[in-house]
Amino acid sequence: MYLMYSLRATLTLAGATLPATIAPASHAQSYPDRPVRVLVAQSAGGGTDSVARLITQRLADTLGQSFVVDNRPGAGGNVAGEMAARATPDGYTLIVVTPTHGINPSLYRKVLYDAIKDFAGVSQIVHAQYYLSVANSLPAASVKEVIALAKTRTPRLTYASSGLGSANHLAGELFKTMAGIEMTHIPYKGGAPALSAVIAGEVQLSLTSGVAVPHAKAGRLKVIAVTGNKRTPLAPDIPTVHEAGLAGYEVVGWYGMAAPARTPRTIVEKLNTPINRLLPELRERYAALGMDLAGGPAAEFDSMLIAERDKWAKVVKLSGARIE
Repeated sequence: MYLMYSLRATLTLAGATLPATIAPASHAQSYPDRPVRVLVAQSAGGGTDSVARLITQRLADTLGQSFVVDNRPGAGGNVAGEMAARATPDGYTLIVVTPTHGINPSLYRKVLYDAIKDFAGVSQIVHAQYYLSVANSLPAASVKEVIALAKTRTPRLTYASSGLGSANHLAGELFKTMAGIEMTHIPYKGGAPALSAVIAGEVQLSLTSGVAVPHAKAGRLKVIAVTGNKRTPLAPDIPTVHEAGLAGYEVVGWYGMAAPARTPRTIVEKLNTPINRLLPELRERYAALGMDLAGGPAAEFDSMLIAERDKWAKVVKLSGARIE
């Protein structure tokens, strides 16, 4: 979900300066000839980390070099983002980005990089819908019933998120705005405690990951809709928010790989091509994480990053969320 600076490199051989056009071409042809660092803005063991490790393990096998995941959590992803933006654009530093890459420029008062100009999209990897999960104690079993209840209930309905400014927080804000309702946001420190709060009835609802589905099957909560523009094959019986009563609503979590701006296009394509070829082999493993395959051309991912930034800027403004 999700900086322009100037770099000059002087390459010398035996004391002589090489023409700028020779080195990049030679470098791109031999890429990768040493380990590649892949920055992840979340801690080891989380969803983003799992996405990164699955694809990087297969890239290492295919390209014959190590792809080393480097977990750099902090400041909602801005620590890793700044590191990637300032890295040498030679393909040896990459970053796995999520919707926060597009959210942070509007959410944080000071971001020391440009989420678009300082990055070159490599490929989208997977995407995952959010699941509108409702506490059993709430007398609502559909999107229309939740909206109707929110318009009449006192005190307001509450909804949990994995943290202030998180993608599912802002997905909830978009839901409120489009439905014309008010709800009280309750941030938690992560998706697991937010989901637990719904199961316990501490809050009435949340937009959660696919881990909510087994809980729904076990009768611990109700999952009444998914947030994409079409139903997910991982839970085909669950309608979308759009078809269940809130026309035009669409929010999809996504994960993709990016490189610093000015990374040679040849290197970008050397990464994009195997990623797209390898993804079908990982379908079942990503499905176990509640994720659908994405992929696609690098240019398409670049366009998506712009669209995500613009979309979330409007939602952040409406929500009034701001982090110093």
